[in-house]
Amino acid sequence: MPERLLHYIWQYKFFSRFEQYTTQGDKIEVIDVGKLNTDSGPDFFNAKLKINGQLWAGNIEIHINSSDWYKHHHDQDPNYDNIIMHIVAHADTEIRSTKGRFIPQCELKYPEGIQHKYIQWLISGEKTACQDDIANVPTIYINDWKSSLLADRLQQKSNYINDLLKHYNNDWEETFYVTLAHYFGFHTNGAPFELLAKQTPLAYIGKHRNDLFQIEAILYGQAGLLTQQPSDSTDRYYNSLCKEYLFLKTKFSLTSIQGELWKFLRMRPDNFPTVRIAEFAALLHQTDHLFASLTEAKTINELRNLFEIKTSEYWDTHYTFNKESVYSPKRLGSNAIDTLIINVVAPFLFAYGTNRNQSDYQDRAEQLLDELPPEKNSIITNWKQIGLSCQSAADTQALIHLHEQYCTNHKCLHCRIAHKIFSKTINGVP
Repeated sequence: MPERLLHYIWQYKFFSRFEQYTTQGDKIEVIDVGKLNTDSGPDFFNAKLKINGQLWAGNIEIHINSSDWYKHHHDQDPNYDNIIMHIVAHADTEIRSTKGRFIPQCELKYPEGIQHKYIQWLISGEKTACQDDIANVPTIYINDWKSSLLADRLQQKSNYINDLLKHYNNDWEETFYVTLAHYFGFHTNGAPFELLAKQTPLAYIGKHRNDLFQIEAILYGQAGLLTQQPSDSTDRYYNSLCKEYLFLKTKFSLTSIQGELWKFLRMRPDNFPTVRIAEFAALLHQTDHLFASLTEAKTINELRNLFEIKTSEYWDTHYTFNKESVYSPKRLGSNAIDTLIINVVAPFLFAYGTNRNQSDYQDRAEQLLDELPPEKNSIITNWKQIGLSCQSAADTQALIHLHEQYCTNHKCLHCRIAHKIFSKTINGVP
């Protein structure tokens, strides 16, 4: 019996169908369970109870066993002297305050189905522990929860952006550039891509923005991918990059990251970091003040057009250096563009609106996600198999947040879906 479950049962009055008594046999009427305390001290403040008809007001402490009172040294802590009731699963001893006052206790009575179901979820090996029960939760209830989850996800990403923004002295373009770089790595190479951007200030890119080759030289050199000596290579493009990077490295006093950080194994060639860097370079070359341009875009198609790029000719016949391949022009696909809008553009618009107290940007962020098609990944596949529909990226972002923040951390007691399932369990609905 986890103690947090006993807290949950008390907080939401899931004991209300049962008559409660103290261990001395006095009847308890719960008028107000009190306010949950998330800091140190008693578990609930300002509760109100009637014990044998007499009104009591004060704090509540909850433990699995009565003896936990002494294990936690509450008998020596004046902060616990105002406890009016000790709620326990097992009363194995009497308890007293620092002044020796006897404190009444209650072995809480509640539906056993709640405990059984919660333990079942905790030991479940499924990605979504409540998957066998979720069909009983009304769709309108789930949709309302998804709306809250989406807002939480956007706020969480906004917090990350704000932290980065402080680091870059409120420079939105630099902050956007670093975040965009991270997502250009598309999960597998996100970390080295972000490190590459942090090691290569946008101002240096801007000084050579009109020359795609020079941007490529800076990025590939800073990525640690120009390590082979030109004398050992017959690739003229590669050799030219090496020479150009040596010049730019000296000019800006640059330090590259380690090339070993990049992952190529078990990846589709279109996702090779060499290709993604070429696309990133093309985007930086094509659009000056990218973040400003994105904030000015009015429609989803205008946003997508900003990401419509074409790499330099070399990459039409290459996926890596020094190895020619079949002709295949490299450009960002529609799915990749939508992924960047979902994970970078929408959160930035939300953060921008929050910082400037302009709700229209926040509304645009949510509208974008409503207009974009649902994402396709293993998390969403699992939700669909369970029976939850996904009509847009707003739905998938909400469900990804639910999976990452609640399901994988077994935070069922903080989830509205679980709360509804528990409520149905109390009312006798399987």
